[in-house]
Amino acid sequence: MIGTKSLHHRPPNHDHMINKQAYEQLIADLNSHRVTLVAVSKTKSVEEIKELYDLGQKDFGENYVQELAEKQSQLPKDIRWHFIGHLQSNKVKQIAPFIHLVHAVDSLKLLQEINRQGKKNDRVIDCLLQVHIAQEETKFGLDENELKTLASTNANELHQLQNVRIVGLMGMASFTDDMEKVRIEFRYLKRLFETYAKLPIDNSLHGHEQRLFCCD
Repeated sequence: MIGTKSLHHRPPNHDHMINKQAYEQLIADLNSHRVTLVAVSKTKSVEEIKELYDLGQKDFGENYVQELAEKQSQLPKDIRWHFIGHLQSNKVKQIAPFIHLVHAVDSLKLLQEINRQGKKNDRVIDCLLQVHIAQEETKFGLDENELKTLASTNANELHQLQNVRIVGLMGMASFTDDMEKVRIEFRYLKRLFETYAKLPIDNSLHGHEQRLFCCD
């Protein structure tokens, strides 16, 4: 797993030095599989993020709106910011001017608010629909019936959302050491992705770059 490889080493008098060799090897491994690394930078300082940015990292993930907005204002503007946490509708306006991808959309109401703020900022905001695949009540997301309803019953409403683009699904597996359980949950997410990517909804998965994000 990616998360088991540390990118830091700590020589004397330097608490946050990136292990450049480990980072470059990780990027090479991921590139060979056409995978983009999103560096989760929550709780990390602006200086630490800039250090990784200087090595070529452009995609960073945050899950607190205020922290993200503060960091975005202090860091290079070509960083692609990903919002990876549970997003409240009343917080969308703070990140709408610059967010690259919203990872966890779990309701039509939230989609509509992202669309409204996207229109205000004259941009189309990419989103992932979060699907509940884990056997844990603490995880957010749409269940299969809700996903089906969103894609069919609410299809006309989706058509009207011209400032959002649904580009894939995201799911969080159970927090467990049972890797077979995790694989089963991710296979389920992949099956849903393959099903709904084929739906002829102009403003959804059909006809756009398609992404399947699996997180644990």
